[in-house]
Amino acid sequence: MPRRRSPRNREGQGSLRSLRLLSLAFLLAFAFPLGVLGTQGTNATSGRPWYVTTMLWMLGIIIAFVVIYLVRHYCFTLNRLFGRQRYPYLDVDTADWPEITVVIPAHNEEQVIGRILTALLEIDYPQDRLKIVPVDDRSEDRTGRIIDDFAQRHPHSIKPFHRTEGVGGKGAVMRDAIAHVETDVLLVFDADYVPGKGLVKQLVAPFFDPEVGAVMGRVVPSNVHHNFLARLLDLERSGGYQVDQQARMNLRLVPQYGGTVGGVRKTALERMGGWSDDSLAEDTDATYRLLLGGWKTVYQNRSECYEEVPETWEGRMRQVVRWARGHNQAFARYAWPLLWNRRTGFWEKVDGLLLLGVYLMSPLLLLGWTLAMALWYLGYNHPGLLVVLLVASYSTIGNFATFFEVAAATHLDGTRQRARLVPFILMGFLVTLISVTKGTLRQLLPQPREDALRWHKTEHNGGRP
Repeated sequence: MPRRRSPRNREGQGSLRSLRLLSLAFLLAFAFPLGVLGTQGTNATSGRPWYVTTMLWMLGIIIAFVVIYLVRHYCFTLNRLFGRQRYPYLDVDTADWPEITVVIPAHNEEQVIGRILTALLEIDYPQDRLKIVPVDDRSEDRTGRIIDDFAQRHPHSIKPFHRTEGVGGKGAVMRDAIAHVETDVLLVFDADYVPGKGLVKQLVAPFFDPEVGAVMGRVVPSNVHHNFLARLLDLERSGGYQVDQQARMNLRLVPQYGGTVGGVRKTALERMGGWSDDSLAEDTDATYRLLLGGWKTVYQNRSECYEEVPETWEGRMRQVVRWARGHNQAFARYAWPLLWNRRTGFWEKVDGLLLLGVYLMSPLLLLGWTLAMALWYLGYNHPGLLVVLLVASYSTIGNFATFFEVAAATHLDGTRQRARLVPFILMGFLVTLISVTKGTLRQLLPQPREDALRWHKTEHNGGRP
């Protein structure tokens, strides 16, 4: 079981000061809208119908939560711009590198599977300590044949696994594949990712720390110049990783493991029950299983890997719906255990709960605006509440990255010209708002388990222009 450290250096003290400011901001976030409601209630409660009072309090609580997320994004942005940055494993270059396994789940990935296998065969890592396990999960195209062709040419490095039965979903695939993994360090890449030559060492280095249970790298879109939507998603990814994830790493909160470019410690995850084969978001599920066990997730901002983002709005909506459903499922499973978990620090609990609830904010935001409009036409309104709702809504639409996080990310990336596209992100965030709400409402209805756990993939074009 990993031991917890008490940061006593200047870096830790800086994080402590940031968290104190964050606590004050959270207190003010709740105090303002609820204070306005309390003042209004003392003046006019006697002549107000009960349903209006209920609607006002619901609106006030919603605004309080929206403002909390607004403050959270501002704190992350300011920390990333002006705070002390943590890259504790960046300088690890020479070491007794352990044996590792790279697992690549693949379902109908003939367009891209050859590209990632070629890249992995050229990486800077001792070849005698690297095993590549591409998992062909019942593909109906040429994926299996391409994998077998690579395995015949590189029998010592590539050990394919053909999955022919079992339930669908990436979590189920990983649960079956891990039985064929003998190493403790396990890296997981999506089939459409292209790792750089030094990436694997960067992802393995944190595992020399016995407290680390998972590692996540930065995801960078590779098809940015294909169309306007890809450019917008590139900005969103920049804000989400360059600012949001790194700030949580700086503040010793809860960076999120993603099953696209990252790694896990096999023994740590198995102690917490292993991969969940009924999870809609196996990466979020793994993040919280490890967190409940006292293990740390590390974010490596300079460990970049390249993906293809959706190039159609329909594909983008399907992706967001999938993320929302998986995240909400994790909220239902882990919010209460996290709240009472003794191995987790106070601020880790706060950040972990806010991270779990991020996809619930879209339906709450729409409910807040519905209540505000209804109260306006009923003649019961307060300008202060409406102004706060308007400003907070503009700043919190989306899933992770918001407008100021994206602008800060363009500055940190040294690509300020991209900031000219920031106002257009509103289009993408409105689509996200609708898609997340749709996915959340659909999730409340019963659905067949096999439909919920089938593969949901982004269409790839194999890097074609």
